[in-house]
Amino acid sequence: MGKSRSSKLNVTSHPKMPLQLVKMGCRLILTKMAKKVRKVVIPAAGFGTRFLPATKAQPKEMLPIVDKPIIQHVVEQAVEAGIEQVIIVTGWHKRAIEDHFDKHFELEARLEKDGKLELLAEIRKISNLANFVYLRQKEPLGNGHAILVAKDVVGDEPFLVMWGDEFFRADPPAVSQLIEVFGEFEAPVIAGVRIAKQDLSKYGIADVLPVHDNIYKINKIVEKPGPDKAPSNLATHGNYLFTPEIFEILEALQPGKDGEIWIADAIDKLIKKRDVYAVELKNARYYDCGSKISYLKTVVDHGLMNEDVNGEFRAYLKSLKL
Repeated sequence: MGKSRSSKLNVTSHPKMPLQLVKMGCRLILTKMAKKVRKVVIPAAGFGTRFLPATKAQPKEMLPIVDKPIIQHVVEQAVEAGIEQVIIVTGWHKRAIEDHFDKHFELEARLEKDGKLELLAEIRKISNLANFVYLRQKEPLGNGHAILVAKDVVGDEPFLVMWGDEFFRADPPAVSQLIEVFGEFEAPVIAGVRIAKQDLSKYGIADVLPVHDNIYKINKIVEKPGPDKAPSNLATHGNYLFTPEIFEILEALQPGKDGEIWIADAIDKLIKKRDVYAVELKNARYYDCGSKISYLKTVVDHGLMNEDVNGEFRAYLKSLKL
């Protein structure tokens, strides 16, 4: 009689890489599976000087977009994509952010007593969005340093970086698009959006090599180039998905502009070390609340999307004689 064929396991994968069993015919094969992206780091320690005096006593990230602060939009988009732990890097003057995502017992009791149950549910939802961790950046040493502050909490996992004063509206969600690309390449991924020629000098513009569909390999990123020096019109910014090796680069990085540690400089070194990808976001609109004019545009857009006020607000805008 012939020998029976037993199931075989391929165990050549890296010992630290999560594994999954895939059935192929009569064989069971052990294959690599990308680590789940569970954490996001949100630097939010700046002084918001562009918005003074409004930001003298409140964080810029807490400025309202109609009825919801900027940073809540950021957190909700991360949670929508499956993020479980939100690590917010703050400063001594940012307690309002912590308070916003905490429980408010007195307010909840008042809303319940007054029968305002829809508002009560909305308030309770905020504190239950995720597991929140708050870290202090004790000195303003740059956005790269702010990310480095989160090293011990992130640990040996891939993680997202989102800024506390900007976000995308995209379908599917921008963060989900990054995570999907990471699952394919198991490599760092940065969100990309096409920029008008007159705005190229405001962003980091990527020199890229097409991979497939809306995915590109980044050769380098040119910071705020003039139109004649821009390698493309694809700006890479806003949402980032890093592997832990970015921390080693940040730790070894020499201070750059203004004596600070910048994530752009770390990304430049990362690209020289390994493949880094850009995903041109599908159906995406970028909202940058870092300047007065862009913040006002964001408020107007969201006012027109808000079901409670959009009708009256739209009528008001049409009535303006400009």
